[in-house]
Amino acid sequence: MALTKNQRRTRIKNRIRKVISGTETRPRLAVFRSNKEIYAQVVDDVSGKTLAAASSRDKDISSAKGNKSEVATFVGKSIAEKALKAGITSITFDRGGYLYHGRVKSLAEGAREAGLKF
Repeated sequence: MALTKNQRRTRIKNRIRKVISGTETRPRLAVFRSNKEIYAQVVDDVSGKTLAAASSRDKDISSAKGNKSEVATFVGKSIAEKALKAGITSITFDRGGYLYHGRVKSLAEGAREAGLKF
């Protein structure tokens, strides 16, 4: 029986989440990518709280021009600024079952440029 793309991604995501967990001192940067948009959250898994969030649908980012990878870089910079404002400097990166390539990589590089360490 062949798996669909989403089933395959879910399996990979679950395998990653067995190892990666966000703590208060080093939260998890979770990425979700849809066909049009990209979302990022900084999550403390111990308390189950989202500490910061950014997406390509935010007003300041949705007005930005560029292709989807360039917009993902803006989202990475935005999430890093929000995280630094909340006192978070280092995170663990959760690519959410997606390949570290394209928009996911752009988001990560944007977050690194803005000062997050991972």
